[in-house]
Amino acid sequence: MKKSLLTLLTCISICYASAQVQKEYINPGPGYTHVVAVNTGNTRTIYVSGQIGEGADLEAQLRSSFANLKKQLADAGASWKDVVKMTTYIVKYSESDLDTFRRIRGEILGDKEMPANTLVGVYSLYKDEFLVELEAVAVIEVK
Repeated sequence: MKKSLLTLLTCISICYASAQVQKEYINPGPGYTHVVAVNTGNTRTIYVSGQIGEGADLEAQLRSSFANLKKQLADAGASWKDVVKMTTYIVKYSESDLDTFRRIRGEILGDKEMPANTLVGVYSLYKDEFLVELEAVAVIEVK
């Protein structure tokens, strides 16, 4: 009897826990999505995949990538103030690229309460013309 009760309680706990987690695929394309939001209780965690931009140089592509990222965040109900983690990929990275990145990020996000950021120099992205790609994780409270 105890074993049956324990098994039943375990099943109820698992069902209750899985019912509390909801995934939402925002504006999915064929075979992919740029944004997945995960709702757990009153917290919504938003994962935005790599956003690229247009332009002839790193500065232009950074500005365009940040604009694309802002749109994806907004589509999920978030803004810059909600971003807690970013990953930045820069093609053929050099130290001067860090100054460019920080300047543009500062113009867009401000200089206070910056999200955690990992900057990775890479050989290339999926198309030769792309010089930068931005990913982000944001967290918001759901009411």
